[in-house]
Amino acid sequence: MYTLYYGRGTASLAIHAALKEIGAPYQLVEVDIEAGQQRSPEYLRINPQGKVPALIIDGKPFTESAALMMMLAERHPQSNLAPPAASLARAEWYELIMMLANSLGNNFRLWFYPADLAGTKEDSALRSAIQQRIESTWAMLDARLADNGPYLLGESFSGADLMLTMYMRWSRNMARPATAWPALQKYADMMRAHPSWRHITQVEALTGW
Repeated sequence: MYTLYYGRGTASLAIHAALKEIGAPYQLVEVDIEAGQQRSPEYLRINPQGKVPALIIDGKPFTESAALMMMLAERHPQSNLAPPAASLARAEWYELIMMLANSLGNNFRLWFYPADLAGTKEDSALRSAIQQRIESTWAMLDARLADNGPYLLGESFSGADLMLTMYMRWSRNMARPATAWPALQKYADMMRAHPSWRHITQVEALTGW
């Protein structure tokens, strides 16, 4: 039994969907981000960074979405989260997971919380630079999907697609969201219809996507 500490619509989204994909028993514990529960003493004992997700595996908490996706894929090799171990496709999958975490996850963190870097809540030059970084990643991924879709690994769905869909959703209120790119728009429509994504959208009562 896994226990996922999650926040609605946050970095726990992909892991929530991954748990649905693998079919293993799990329970959810909501962390109310808007109310600041991620900074409560109780939660900080689980994740001292005060972030979600946190996943309890065999009684021990683990964090970081990219790492959790890799752990779940390895613990459930018969799932569709990753290609077979030691294959070239698996190596490509690792590369994708880390690229998404670095190019999108890190930059979205700064987009939503610029004070983490700039020491101020308002810095237009910083936000513009971050936006350009995010948009350059959308352009690269759009070209990849246009050339070799429908999924990031071609014909094969994987956990990398859950992570990309999560990040794309985060862009929905930006001046130029991910769906402004044609291949990404088609991809978003496909992923939003995926059973595990529909499930977490309903469970977390998400709107706007």
